[in-house]
Amino acid sequence: MFSFLTRTRGRGRFDLTDWLTWIYLFAAIFLMFGPVAWVALSSFKTEAALQEYPPRLLPLAPVTTTVEGHEEPLQLYRVTGGEHEGRVLAQIRRIGLMAQMVDPENPDERLQVSINDRQPVREFALATENYSRLFQRFNFMLYFWNSVFITVVATIITVLFNSMAAFALSKYRFRGRTVVFILIIATLMIPPTINLIPIYMVVSQLGLVNSPWGVIWPAVATPTGVFLLRQYMLTIPDDLLDAARMDHASEWRVYWKIVLPLSAPALAVLVILSVMWRWNEFLWPLIVLNRQEEFTLQLALNSFQGELQTAWSSLLAMTMLTLLPITIVFAFLQKYVTQGIAQTGVK
Repeated sequence: MFSFLTRTRGRGRFDLTDWLTWIYLFAAIFLMFGPVAWVALSSFKTEAALQEYPPRLLPLAPVTTTVEGHEEPLQLYRVTGGEHEGRVLAQIRRIGLMAQMVDPENPDERLQVSINDRQPVREFALATENYSRLFQRFNFMLYFWNSVFITVVATIITVLFNSMAAFALSKYRFRGRTVVFILIIATLMIPPTINLIPIYMVVSQLGLVNSPWGVIWPAVATPTGVFLLRQYMLTIPDDLLDAARMDHASEWRVYWKIVLPLSAPALAVLVILSVMWRWNEFLWPLIVLNRQEEFTLQLALNSFQGELQTAWSSLLAMTMLTLLPITIVFAFLQKYVTQGIAQTGVK
């Protein structure tokens, strides 16, 4: 691995192309993972640290100390100017532009320091209570189960329906096959918001409002999935299917035992896309699900935002927990993505 990473275009030294490649690589890594790292570190910050300007990358918490004569711990500041420059003092209270401070080693002496001449003393600390508070304030496991159920069931149904449609469009010869395929692809030109009202009316008539099935069924057949699988199934030789039919295999057996296993790379791509669509879906569940016990994680995230204030520490912590499942799925299936997409357009 090390020898692969250190290979150069020049003879034993870095060529201009090597420098440009590494610059591009690090820039891409920074652009892709920088925001994720920022959110991950911010999820361990206190609410006060998140409100600071300019913002800091690392979760730094103010240092406090117990001073004789004061019940509550006092925050420590380092004086950066004035007659007390260089001293570390504890702030008792702030009065306008001045802060009343005390030396922890001499608590009887009161000092006046300008608020512009002091810097808070900070230390690296992880606010793990941001995560533990989630399980106390919300029924996190209920929302997590709702999201997992909708995502898993919808993905299974989506893969099944799309693969059957792709199998018929790629391996059967019938009149109007091209027209049907064009109509399916043409639905990609319709904005999803236009379909919200008619789909909601259908779901309401079926009694699926406030039910996870009302979120699952409306989008189990996707034109993207049909196109992806059809293009891949076109690469499967028809001779394999004809040989199976000569051995008296049914059409379902041909589809289930031959076509699906050979389409594994494309199916893995569709699984990843479907999991991402379902897990991150917000608008449609927001319309269909009104009872809190039916909420998904995305709807639960929305509850952290109020009219007057937002609990950013809890919101960021729950965002990280929401990202973990989709990251794990992608990590296990990412090796199929390039292979599946590359072979989808090859006939």
